[in-house]
Amino acid sequence: MSTGIAKTIELYAAVHLTVIGLSHVLQPGAWVRFFLLLRAQGEIGAFVNGFMSLVFGAIIVAFHNIWEGSAIVLTLLGWAQIVKAAVNFLAPQAGLRSLNRVALDRAWEFHVGGAVLLVVAGWLVFRLAQGI
Repeated sequence: MSTGIAKTIELYAAVHLTVIGLSHVLQPGAWVRFFLLLRAQGEIGAFVNGFMSLVFGAIIVAFHNIWEGSAIVLTLLGWAQIVKAAVNFLAPQAGLRSLNRVALDRAWEFHVGGAVLLVVAGWLVFRLAQGI
């Protein structure tokens, strides 16, 4: 069971994931154009992508590094974001390869990603409401 600051981080993550998830579902074309813009910037674009992951992941890892029970899900998400950031900062060409998948005819993939983020956000809200 997580308490104190960990619960605050769960709320932070729920808000973050809800906004980003809804945006992915409602504005997939804008996300495609955003990532195409990042890709066009080369290594600088990889760095911007890395900063987005680093901020979210570092906050989670710093204040919610819980390795037991269902709380581990958020911890793993935080560490995954740190790894993604590290790849973008330390090997930007590798980070750019992930952006090569982005295309306007694949904008529907943002619907899927957004739905996953909303499920995780809903699960976090459930945990908070239940006092888990």
